[in-house]
Amino acid sequence: MRNKEKDAAQMAIKRNHFLEKAYELFTKKNIESVSMTEVARESGYGTMTLYRYFNTKPELVVAVATWIWRQALKQNQERRPSRNFERMTAAQIFEFYLDSFIELYRNHRELLRFNQFFNIYIQSERIDPEVMKPYRAMIEGMKPEFHVLYVRAEQDHTIRTDEPEEEMFITTLHLMLAAVTRYAIGLVYIPEDGFDAEKELEKLKEALLLRYKTV
Repeated sequence: MRNKEKDAAQMAIKRNHFLEKAYELFTKKNIESVSMTEVARESGYGTMTLYRYFNTKPELVVAVATWIWRQALKQNQERRPSRNFERMTAAQIFEFYLDSFIELYRNHRELLRFNQFFNIYIQSERIDPEVMKPYRAMIEGMKPEFHVLYVRAEQDHTIRTDEPEEEMFITTLHLMLAAVTRYAIGLVYIPEDGFDAEKELEKLKEALLLRYKTV
């Protein structure tokens, strides 16, 4: 039993090593230009060893995206003022939720650049829905937290609930994530005198608060 547990632990360590190295390469060079052979070589293992953990490149790419986003989401949970948003209004929870995207821009620009490469890759490769399941499950895992906000809004009426919960979740997710990603990769107009990206992102947050807050 101890040997099996030791083997499982070693496999988990090696798998995470592959994920870390693949993430590093995908972020630096974009996903399309990185081969499985390169990931294996840069990880210090043979290609066949990598294929024991990930049967195809799409599987590896999706595993990397799922792994790195889970880490970011866990860090964001640690930022919460309280574990389950106790003693917070729906409006306060919503503002925390929007601030989470700005926090991504401040501290995880590398992740946002990877996310852009990932979105392009999954669209161009038309990845099998079965392969995408772990990533989609991770996204679905965000919904219960948003549901807390929506239920609180039904109770204290500080946030509109005339828009369906799913629509509100998807709309705000897309708007904020698209914005912080574009700023992170520099896909914005840059005036000669420069600009304050965080100030502009705050204005987007304020616009969404204005749309959804009732007071």
